Amino acid sequence: MTAVMGLLAGLLFGLGLAVSGMTDPLKVQNFLDVAGTWDPSLAFVMGGAVLVTFVGFRLAWRAGKPWLDACFHLPTASAIDRKLLTGAALFGIGWGLAGYCPGPALSTLALGNHEVWWFVPAMVAGGLLQRWQASRTG
Repeated sequence: MTAVMGLLAGLLFGLGLAVSGMTDPLKVQNFLDVAGTWDPSLAFVMGGAVLVTFVGFRLAWRAGKPWLDACFHLPTASAIDRKLLTGAALFGIGWGLAGYCPGPALSTLALGNHEVWWFVPAMVAGGLLQRWQASRTG
């Protein structure tokens, strides 16, 4: 049941990304180009996402525990360290250059955009490289 709910949540998320235009790398790059052909429409998408998340978290905390698990699994790290800042910078650079971040890239696989077939393997390779490096340094 948990896997089915995860699949449904992922499909709904992917549909939302496609409908909002977040799967179009040129739209994303124009949103990030504040000194050029700036397109503010994705700010409304992000604002809507923040609002839904805010309400969703309030309802989830009120319930006390998730419907399909014994407890909430929240991150324990709270430090703003070099690893966090480096990862955020790399993510932002990659998003700006490619116009994709992981969610929209995976959603775009179903839309037939061939350039994403280059991005997704590079994204997976980067994740595997990070895991390998983290296992070496402990």
